[in-house]
Amino acid sequence: MNKPQEQITNDNRISLKNISKSFGEKAVLKNFSRDFKKGEFSSVMGVSGSGKTTLVNIILGIETPDEGSLSGVPEKLSAVFQENRLSENFSGISNVKLSSGGRLKRREIEELLASLGLDGEVKKPVSRFSGGMKRRVAIARALAADYDLLVLDEPFKELDKATKTLVMETVKQKTAGKTVILVTHSRSEAEFFGGDIIEIN
Repeated sequence: MNKPQEQITNDNRISLKNISKSFGEKAVLKNFSRDFKKGEFSSVMGVSGSGKTTLVNIILGIETPDEGSLSGVPEKLSAVFQENRLSENFSGISNVKLSSGGRLKRREIEELLASLGLDGEVKKPVSRFSGGMKRRVAIARALAADYDLLVLDEPFKELDKATKTLVMETVKQKTAGKTVILVTHSRSEAEFFGGDIIEIN
């Protein structure tokens, strides 16, 4: 099989050309080509099993495509995965502090968590948080990192309607002018953030 080749590309986009990826005998992506504009929000939609997570994992460098080329991916990456991937014995504040690499002061971390509806209990270990609270800490961690590309894979699951609205508004505000790729099943989420909507069949 042909290995992916890094190619010179326009600095204003992340470019995928003829990307194919299989797991065993199951072809998840086949000859997928797309450009993602830098500095803008893009949403990836599709039914379960259509390859959305595989696609962003290839962009993040977690998976390697069987064929095709990938270029323009910045070095500084941040992500919210489908799993929260938190340090369970650490507090909400400490979790965010870890990902910020010292960029944010404690007050700024507390303000970020408060903007996501998390205040008053963020000093407790996240092992004692509800699923929705953990999800918001995971989002805060990703927002606090030093990144040029943010990938959000189904970030708003486990959030009730009111909380989801608050969190989406905060994410939109905090990521303005950034390169963001959102994986979602929800067209209303994609339309809320604007930008390109990419559907994988």
